[in-house]
Amino acid sequence: MPEVNSPERLGGWTRFVTARPRLALLAALVITALAVFAGSGVADRMGSGGWEAPDAESTYTTKALEREFPASQPNLLLLVDSGSASVDDPAVAAEAARLTERLAGEKDITGVGSYWQSKAPALRAEDGREALIAARIEGDDKAMGEVLDRIAPAYRGAHGPVEVSVGGPVAVRHEMQTIIQEDLLRAEMIALPVTLVLLVMVFGSAIAALLPLGVGIVAILGTNAVLRGITEFTDVSVFAQNLTTALGLGLAIDYALFIVRRFREELAAGADTRAAVGATLRTAGRTVLFSALTVAVSLAAMLVFPQYFLRSFAYAGIAVVLLASAAALILLPAALMLLGSRVNSLDLRRLLRRGDGRTGGPVQLSASDAAESGSGWGRFAALVMRRAPVFAAVTTVGLVLLGLPFLGVKFGTADDRQLPATAESHVVQQHIRDGFPGSPGGGLEVLAEGAATPAEYAEYRSRIAGLPGVLRVDGPVTTGRFAYFSVLPDGESVGEESQRLVQDLRAEPAPFDTSVTGTAAVLVDSKHAIADRLPWAVGIIVVVTLLLVFLLTGSVLIPLQAVVLNALSLTAMFGAVVWVFQDGHLSGLLSFTSTGDIETTLPVLMFCVAFGLSMDYGVFLLSRIKEEYDRTGDHERSVTFGLRHTGGLITAAAVILAVVMVAIGTSRVANTKMLGLGIALAVLMDAMVVRSLLVPSVMKLMGKVTWWAPAPLRAFHRRFGLSEGESAPLPVEELSEVAPERDKITSGA
Repeated sequence: MPEVNSPERLGGWTRFVTARPRLALLAALVITALAVFAGSGVADRMGSGGWEAPDAESTYTTKALEREFPASQPNLLLLVDSGSASVDDPAVAAEAARLTERLAGEKDITGVGSYWQSKAPALRAEDGREALIAARIEGDDKAMGEVLDRIAPAYRGAHGPVEVSVGGPVAVRHEMQTIIQEDLLRAEMIALPVTLVLLVMVFGSAIAALLPLGVGIVAILGTNAVLRGITEFTDVSVFAQNLTTALGLGLAIDYALFIVRRFREELAAGADTRAAVGATLRTAGRTVLFSALTVAVSLAAMLVFPQYFLRSFAYAGIAVVLLASAAALILLPAALMLLGSRVNSLDLRRLLRRGDGRTGGPVQLSASDAAESGSGWGRFAALVMRRAPVFAAVTTVGLVLLGLPFLGVKFGTADDRQLPATAESHVVQQHIRDGFPGSPGGGLEVLAEGAATPAEYAEYRSRIAGLPGVLRVDGPVTTGRFAYFSVLPDGESVGEESQRLVQDLRAEPAPFDTSVTGTAAVLVDSKHAIADRLPWAVGIIVVVTLLLVFLLTGSVLIPLQAVVLNALSLTAMFGAVVWVFQDGHLSGLLSFTSTGDIETTLPVLMFCVAFGLSMDYGVFLLSRIKEEYDRTGDHERSVTFGLRHTGGLITAAAVILAVVMVAIGTSRVANTKMLGLGIALAVLMDAMVVRSLLVPSVMKLMGKVTWWAPAPLRAFHRRFGLSEGESAPLPVEELSEVAPERDKITSGA
């Protein structure tokens, strides 16, 4: 067989990466410094909304109402608490009138109204101790936040006989944005030192442990700069920064673990530094490239959805995956060229090796010893395959059972209850929900466009008042050719009855053009937009995944197996999301308020991210199995070899990524908490259950037919396919010529 580590086998990519390693690292340092400058202040340019579909009827109606009837769409609420007195007390009324007049005089404030002006029952608490002043702040999210920061301190707190609290949608969004930025900084402060400790435990060497962190930091800073540029052209959600941090660290660690481990393996086999880097890039480098493509495709699928909340995660995810893989495939090999065997320096486990009497050879492979030298994973793989039917059946049934709670999922919209219970805007909205009639803000607005007579308006109002689920109809309020009606549902603002009422209102004939908005209408339109685009997103993920895994393995059945098993690995995540965050179990322990539903876009986001990460680990395992199968032609021994050489590596990478996601999951915002903890669970289930139990048992049951492909596809793969191994599969009769050392490694002894 040809010598893998022969210097003359070095390809153009390796020569490019290793020719001037110092120059490459210097350029990376300069680019990273520029990224820090370019990405500064990116969070301030991001929005905290994006759940609504921009081309939906509800979005059009909301914008029209904002333009024609600013007072109909207040986004700032002042909750006036009169203490033990009534809100109708003369002293209270006088102070409230003064506050209302003062607010109306503020710059960028329109549509100011209050209970004391209109005497509207919806603006007065049922106990008579609280009432509302409503207004609208003009501008985009950033401008509204600046206005709120300017005026809120002047109104918040005691004013004579009343106490004022600031709330409303703009306050909720602004407070959410502030909390997310604070929580992200705290998550980074938690994740970075814990990750470094875990990497030192995995690698042993402090020098080797710092390399993945360097790759991750480059990816995160670079992605912030990319997002800052994207905000110049389109809206980007502030939530996307959480994914940037999580994937930047997680994928950088995954890729660096795989590359550094292979590099150290090549050094231990006697290769010099340049040859070791070349062999690493031809093998682990190709796997990292395939892995990055599969993750990027899963995240890119979110671009088919119209909501900018989902599209933002695609922007951030694609950027961070490409930057993490580029850093791992260009900067990391350059660093390894300069370090050579010094990659094992500052070996913090040397004392342990001295204590057990072990002595080092040329290079000690302390990275992921379980994967490199322990026979535990080999014996474990053999056990799983000996009892393959039992492990396959029990694991599959267990995963399905864990996912059953998702059958009871209820979809809703994000609101103030995403915030901590002590957040001011949450407190205000909760007071409104609990104490005000009809829960202001939960109603529906019907916009009428076109000329109409008072009699036609009255007749239409009478008909919609008679629809099932209508508690009260107010209006019309008219201006020119426009009018609007306020419809108060009898029940929860986003419940099934309110959603049916949206459909009934839209179906009700009228002598003018009508359109409907409101919380329930936004939910109906969002669900429709996601349902309409979801098949396209899933189709893109599945088709491209099948193609990429085929190019990696040359098999028709392994790609199908990969898609099915990846989907199974997500069942526990989806079941836990409903059981915990919808049904409220563990809400006290995890410090969040259950809304009784799941925000519509979250399952889509979690599916795309978790599926991509599952494929990340799947590619790592399959590449080593394929490499050994190409060299030996022995199916079972190849599966054992693959699990033995990646089991510890994948487990270590999954634990570290889970730590990062859990750090994100410590956020005080419920959606971010759900995202972080849910994906952490999915990652651990995939690495410790699916890759360890289900993949080897299913491959054992399928036998050598696993590698089947029709002749035309085999020819296609021979020409265009890529894998870690470079040798063609050996015929069975030539297996005796394989090096005895290879037999020893794959035997699991």
